[in-house]
Amino acid sequence: MLKVGKIFRIRREERLFAIVAGVFFFLLNALNVVRYWSALTGVDSNTWQKFIKGWHVSGFDPITYSVVTDWSIGYNIYRHPLLPYFMWPLSMLNKLLTWLTGVNCAILIVACLLIFCALYSALFIYRIFTEIIEIKKIEASVLTGLTFSFAYIMLAALVPDHFIMSMFCLTLTLYLCGLKLKNGSALNMWQTIAMFVLTAGVSLNNGLKIFLAAMVTRRRRFFEWRFLLFAVLLPSALIWTSARMSYAHFVWPKEVARHERKVKAEKRQMEKIRTAVLDTIKTKDSVLVQAAVDSALAEQKARKDRRYKMSALYKHTGEPITNGEFMRWTDITTSRMDVAVECLFGEGIMLHEDYVLGDVLVNRPIVVHYKNWFNYVVEFMLVLLFLIGVWYGRRQLFLWTAMSFFLMDMLLHMGLGFGINEIFIMSAHYLFVLPIAMAYLMKSLKEKYRTVLTWALGVVALYLVVWNVSLLVYYLYM
Repeated sequence: MLKVGKIFRIRREERLFAIVAGVFFFLLNALNVVRYWSALTGVDSNTWQKFIKGWHVSGFDPITYSVVTDWSIGYNIYRHPLLPYFMWPLSMLNKLLTWLTGVNCAILIVACLLIFCALYSALFIYRIFTEIIEIKKIEASVLTGLTFSFAYIMLAALVPDHFIMSMFCLTLTLYLCGLKLKNGSALNMWQTIAMFVLTAGVSLNNGLKIFLAAMVTRRRRFFEWRFLLFAVLLPSALIWTSARMSYAHFVWPKEVARHERKVKAEKRQMEKIRTAVLDTIKTKDSVLVQAAVDSALAEQKARKDRRYKMSALYKHTGEPITNGEFMRWTDITTSRMDVAVECLFGEGIMLHEDYVLGDVLVNRPIVVHYKNWFNYVVEFMLVLLFLIGVWYGRRQLFLWTAMSFFLMDMLLHMGLGFGINEIFIMSAHYLFVLPIAMAYLMKSLKEKYRTVLTWALGVVALYLVVWNVSLLVYYLYM
């Protein structure tokens, strides 16, 4: 069994890479911290509202700032079952630092967490290239740099959301699977349980990818009854039970209180309308009075419906398959082709000049086009290299382990339409598979062509870093 300390130890030959990557992630987080320092370090009450209103980058949520400042469940507990509890030690640390300094240090603590997760995600990807696929170190460095030049992977490393934490879990899982496959083994029961609890605890749907990894690497052994019972069914049941208990204990009482406040507000509004009606009509006939009140309420509801239908939330939400509890989040009407070009492989890799880092649910259209044709050339080249890499690596079980992650997300987002209107937000869950596939293409080429491809991808990575960072700085400071 692999030792945890060995996995997280930075080796001598990795130190230069780690220093460069660490500085890059530090500078990215510094952009965010400096921009929002004065707005967020003095929060002492109503933290949720102040963080939500005070921090804006695309459609990412600053919930983690709120949870670390004043611990609560905060997140959607069914989507992030254990994430609030993972944040509890950081919240306690923040309380200590706030007591010592008089400053809310949540933004600094979260930045340290993001840098850690981003750095080790980069290290795991680098090791996948050097140890699992076995390409040269310079090629591995270029492909790792390319991975983190993608716009929404880069952003995941600096925004206070869960995405870089999920990427950390997924790349760690892939690295472990690669080592196992290389040694002729697969994820064992305890490794599967540990990685599932960690990954699903951060984001439940990503927990399914751990089972995919176990299935691809274990093959028939995945369906052994002991493994299915103790590594799949039991952890899944415990995670779901934990989410239900957390909801019942922490969330439901607040929902009840919120509903009661809403009912009281509606009653006050109805009494206000009734009083206004009595002041404007001369009859005391209860039937006529009630009819006038109903008419006023209907007019008020119609105004709310008109405002809602004019909102970005309504305009940018497609028609669901059904209106069930979960299926109401699906989308069967949004154009898949437009989303694939401009969002999935567009915005996820390169920010658009128009509506820079705008929120689809506020002021950004779902589909935005590049002004510069060269961006489409870069996008086409990267997708083409990805597809060719899949072909060259089609017989490699490790590639299909990584591809199972990518294909699951494509089924959820592009197939069923979950979150398709802002699919680029989820880029850190799957875009790292593109350079992994490219590595198989690179490995199959003759030496002179490998050198040419390495230089070409290095130039593209540099172009993407300059393009994306310049637009990020423009958004934050202009």
